Amino acid sequence: MMSQTVTWNAGDVTLVFDYDDNDFVAMRSARMGQSEAVFEQRIPIVDVLTAGTGHRIACNKLTHTVIGSALRYRAHTATTDEHGWHTLTIALTDSTHHLDVVVHYQVADSAPMVRTWADVTNSGHEQPVILDSVTSWTSEFGTPAGQQSDLGAWQLRESRFDWLAEGRWHSNTVRDLLPKFSQEITAVDSRQEYAKISTGTWSTGMAAPLGILESQRLGLTWLFQIEHNGAWRWEIHDDTADGGVALSGPTSENHGWEKVLQPGETFTSVPASFALAGTFEEAVGALTKYRRAFRLPHRDNARPSVVFNDYMNTIYGDPTTAKELPLIKAAAEVGIQIFVIDCGWYDDTGNWWPSVGEWLPSKKRFPNGITEVIDAIRAEGMIPGIWIEPEVIGVQSPMADRLPDSAFFQRHGQRVVEQDRYLLDLRDDAARAHLDSVVDRLVNEYGIGYFKFDYNVSPGAGTDYQADSDGDGLLGHNRAYSAWIDSLYRRYPDLIIENCSSGGMREDFAQLSRFQVQSTSDQQDWKLYPAIAAAAPMMMLPEQAASWAYPQSDMDAETTAFNINTTFLGRFFLSGYLNRMGEAQHTLVESGITAYKEHVQPVIGESTPFWPLGLPEWNDEIVSLGLKTAQGSALVTLWDRGSSCSHSTLQLPQFQGHDVSVTPVFPTQADGFEDWATVWNATDGTLLVDVPVGKYASRTFAVSAR
Repeated sequence: MMSQTVTWNAGDVTLVFDYDDNDFVAMRSARMGQSEAVFEQRIPIVDVLTAGTGHRIACNKLTHTVIGSALRYRAHTATTDEHGWHTLTIALTDSTHHLDVVVHYQVADSAPMVRTWADVTNSGHEQPVILDSVTSWTSEFGTPAGQQSDLGAWQLRESRFDWLAEGRWHSNTVRDLLPKFSQEITAVDSRQEYAKISTGTWSTGMAAPLGILESQRLGLTWLFQIEHNGAWRWEIHDDTADGGVALSGPTSENHGWEKVLQPGETFTSVPASFALAGTFEEAVGALTKYRRAFRLPHRDNARPSVVFNDYMNTIYGDPTTAKELPLIKAAAEVGIQIFVIDCGWYDDTGNWWPSVGEWLPSKKRFPNGITEVIDAIRAEGMIPGIWIEPEVIGVQSPMADRLPDSAFFQRHGQRVVEQDRYLLDLRDDAARAHLDSVVDRLVNEYGIGYFKFDYNVSPGAGTDYQADSDGDGLLGHNRAYSAWIDSLYRRYPDLIIENCSSGGMREDFAQLSRFQVQSTSDQQDWKLYPAIAAAAPMMMLPEQAASWAYPQSDMDAETTAFNINTTFLGRFFLSGYLNRMGEAQHTLVESGITAYKEHVQPVIGESTPFWPLGLPEWNDEIVSLGLKTAQGSALVTLWDRGSSCSHSTLQLPQFQGHDVSVTPVFPTQADGFEDWATVWNATDGTLLVDVPVGKYASRTFAVSAR
């Protein structure tokens, strides 16, 4: 058969594939919006590594597999559903190794970004197939039509995560990561690859499952992400003729994952997604649209409610009726809409960590019952919220003995223990039934409308109980947990849930597509937090980004305002002893919330993030975050962290060539603050802002064309 072509037009995306009887299916070009890449080198659209086949070229890559090259086209279908979601499926078969693979591509009308995954089926009749890895997406870097590939033209932007220091983005040239080895002399592709790997269930515990490849010379930018709340791997590699990228969930080599496919059984890879754009800013815009298209619809998405939580630098896990009631009153006075009781509410021992799991309120902490506190929250017109850590059972909890061993992660018949906690395995009926009963009781008996779901330990490789491998058990749990979250919304569609995984340790889209609120960190130093807050919208929608503001009664006005601006262009997320504040400081906090409700809350749900000073470095003296609104204006926050320079130049290219008005939003002269002087340069689209030298201060502006 001569070479055949499949062209798929879906919304603002066009993908072109080719194949014939003697070769695999390859993507030959991709167009998204105004950007197009062509691929001169053909590579398989999916790679499957098994114990019985291995690689064509000995290497540690996800690609260059025997099966990837052996798969042949069988059929394809293209459909569009009532939501405006377009789906292409390409069915492949490898008759020699008795595998059928179906690769799925999905696009929403509203977003030029592609979601993709693969189904692998053992089509044989006798032997099992042992899967070692399955790619969710593979691609060459590509070039614009008529240009030659050049790894030296690309940069990789990636992020390092640590507890208390999340979202530290940095760039390297691809050639620094993949140096030229002259492998073409050997007539064999290079073995080198640069990989990022996450283990356990802290999907952003070390690195982001998201990366960006940028080439200013070629005018192309790739943005890719793995949408999984567990183990993952992404890599870039040198394919001699071009660079390549590959994404996957767990693998045998990196995560102790193997899946034994019996005849007729199917395995589905974790989802991934990718966007092609001309610039970094355009790629972020596509990603933002994609996140809104594929997230769970919820009434709180468009106008995110203002949250107070009693934990950070405040009660800190030691709640009592006497401590909560004054805070509730003060929170209502400043305009809070959700009041959250954090950890410790269930503990009678004074050591709340190892006793979690039964989720019954303490009688010592709340002598008249916790309902006294919850009723007080509701009486002030606020939604009651509460903290639980659903996936763990403390070793001192009564539930540790009541639940069967099958409800817990196990290895070789022993329960997995991490920092005095057992880990629930959500594949198990008893584990899910326990959590369902907890949520039902808290919602129906106590009237809880907001949950903070925490997750402070990780189970390592996973569980081998009723699993082909530790990693197989972990993947099954990850998927069961997501399905359990989905079941909660079916029962309680208005429930608002925050994803707090030891701060920002699970900022993956499997989670973020399901939760309305995402904690960005456990960072308690207000001077450090702006770098985290400003970078957060790289991983989540602005309206999800809950960065803590925790003004204290001993702070001066500038420090209080600085704290409030840390949460201002996200999900307003407040803590601190509001009840201990003097009248002026109390009024300033109230003014910040009023300004948020007036200027941010109505527009943030349709906004797009941008960075007028670029993505922040951890130690930058001046940090900035902006939101482009759907109406064409912008909100910009500037944090001065003791700068030695008296001014900062913000890049606002969207207003280039226009006159603009710059209006202080918070804090303002009405709050008793001096405005920062600004000078607009319409020719190059820059805003010069005077900032104080050697002080910590912050301002938020509204910028609009005149």
